[in-house]
Amino acid sequence: MNFEENRSFFLKKFIVGDFNTNCYIVFCRKSHKGLLIDPGAYDKNIVDYIKKEKITVEYTLNTHGHADHILGNAIFAFPVLIHSVDEVCLQDPRRNLSAFSGVKVKVQSAERLLEDGDIVRVGELQFKIIHTPGHSGGSISILFENILFSGDTLFFEGIGRTDLPGGDHRTILESIHNRLMILPDFCRVLPGHGSETTIEHEKQNNPYL
Repeated sequence: MNFEENRSFFLKKFIVGDFNTNCYIVFCRKSHKGLLIDPGAYDKNIVDYIKKEKITVEYTLNTHGHADHILGNAIFAFPVLIHSVDEVCLQDPRRNLSAFSGVKVKVQSAERLLEDGDIVRVGELQFKIIHTPGHSGGSISILFENILFSGDTLFFEGIGRTDLPGGDHRTILESIHNRLMILPDFCRVLPGHGSETTIEHEKQNNPYL
C-alpha cells in the first residue's frame, strides 16, 4: 500500500484479491467525499481506512467488468458506475469471466452508466472518462488531474490481455495510441495491476507500442 497527499486530494492504493488487483481510493481533502476504484475483493483495510479518514464514498467506479475488478462491489455496496458496454458483466458470470473459474460472480446493477467524455464529480474533484476498449468492450481509463487510472488497458511496459472474451488486440492498440499516448508525457499512469508508470516511460519502453 502507498499513500499520497496533495493540496486538494488524498490517494491511497490497496492490492486486493487473488489477482493482486490495484484498488484505489481518492477523496477530496475539503469535503472528504471520495471514490473507490476497482474493488476487486473485499479488504478490511479499506473499510478501516474509510472509517479512519471519515470518507463519504459516493461511488464505486469500475474500469471494466471483469470479476477481479468488480468482486467487492456488492460487499462495499456503494453506488456503482461502469461503462454502458460492460454493464452486462455485473450480472453475467460468463461476461465477467468468473464462470470459467466456477465462482459465478453477480453484483448489483449500476447506478449510472458511463460514456466517453463523461465527468464524474466527487466533492471538488473531477474525473474524466476515456473509453479505451480492447481488453473488454467497455474498458475505460479515468483521467484525474495529471493521473491516469488505466485499468487493464495500459500497464508498466505492457498492455492488457486481449485473448479473453470481448478482447481485441487491434482495438486495444488503437485505444492506447489514439486516446492515451496523446496525454502529457508527465502524466502518471496507475494501472489495474502492477507498478505505476508514466506516459513518457511507456512511449519509450513499452514493447507493444
